Amino acid sequence: MLITDGQVFRLASALAIGLLIGAERERRKGEGPARSPAGIRTFAVAALLGGVSFLLGGVSFLLGGEILLAVTTLALAGFCAVAYWRAHEEDPGLTSEAALLLTALLGALAQRETAIASGIAVVVTILLAARVRLHHFVRAALSEQEVTDALIFAAAVLVVLPLMPNRYLGPFDAINPRTIWKIVVLMISIGAAGYIAVRLVGARFGLPIAGLASGFVSSTATIAAMGERAAHQPALARPAVAGAVVSNVATIFEMAIVLAAVSQPTFSLLRVPLMAAGGAAIVYGAVLTIVSVRHQAPERAHPGRAFSLKTALGLAGIIAVVLCLSAALNAWFGARGLLAAAAIAGFADTHSAAVSVASLVAANKITVREAAIPILAGLTTNTVSKVVVASWAGGRRFAAQVIPGLVLLIAAAWIGLAFALAR
Repeated sequence: MLITDGQVFRLASALAIGLLIGAERERRKGEGPARSPAGIRTFAVAALLGGVSFLLGGVSFLLGGEILLAVTTLALAGFCAVAYWRAHEEDPGLTSEAALLLTALLGALAQRETAIASGIAVVVTILLAARVRLHHFVRAALSEQEVTDALIFAAAVLVVLPLMPNRYLGPFDAINPRTIWKIVVLMISIGAAGYIAVRLVGARFGLPIAGLASGFVSSTATIAAMGERAAHQPALARPAVAGAVVSNVATIFEMAIVLAAVSQPTFSLLRVPLMAAGGAAIVYGAVLTIVSVRHQAPERAHPGRAFSLKTALGLAGIIAVVLCLSAALNAWFGARGLLAAAAIAGFADTHSAAVSVASLVAANKITVREAAIPILAGLTTNTVSKVVVASWAGGRRFAAQVIPGLVLLIAAAWIGLAFALAR
């Protein structure tokens, strides 16, 4: 067997992997009879053992392929089991033993995919070094509800999404289950991001930052909550108004994301109107935020859920119904039927209307220009819903400050669309 320069380099990489992980384990090894059985030398030798086993297995006539590596790994696992049993009576944990086996396998992987093996080694070392921080985060920083929400999110992304059919089904071939579920995952992700932001910054930045974060979940619900707070705590009326208005920035930003995810041509045409609407909301919200900067929010109570699965599934149902209704009206009455469907859907949720219309563009059922006006019609009717909610929840004084921002936002959007269509 002739050793080439490439093989020498890969064996050296395996040695470096063992030294890297072993150096971290050496610091945790301890001293005396209770010390861990594996340190920097053991890890370095294990990585070389994996690399050499892989190379020998590839040229052996008796043990072809990766059989020798499997035998070596089993032997090393036996040594780890004996060391674990002899360590001491109390449970010493299996981290070092598992890391030792992984190091041997990474040494073998380095003979085929050196960059991947090295990257995994760095990640493993970081995980081992961050032991105290990770334990504190899981046991103290995270609540049981947050762990549950994280598991739900993981299931939605890793289990449900791959199982969703990626084809158009249902009446008029209007529903693509995977597209709908992607929007649900996207809404959950944005809501979770807003929740994390609120947890990190706390209440010291006042209600505006909370309004922006909550707006990613539901701007209408945020306006209702801020209005209720302003009605019951007049001292917080100004920051509550700022939070209500700033939540509309999240609405525009979220609409831009979902349109880009569903139909890039639709997003390209509506980019200017969305920028104009978002800019108007930012300017108006910034003015109110500056005015309310001296008002401090009370200490934050429990932040609640990271996201609402019920709301996300409800959104999926709304999107499916609106898709069918839009496709039916478009087939029966053309563009006028689609406009009516989007406007009606907008009263409940502007994103479902936008996604439904953009999905028709993605399915080549309507053109991009035919989609623009229905999408903004849904945004307009949703703004009407916000006006009603602001007046109902916060009273006249609250509504008198929030409504001008809503009118400015929707006016900027239509002016931006006129400019985009004129080009």
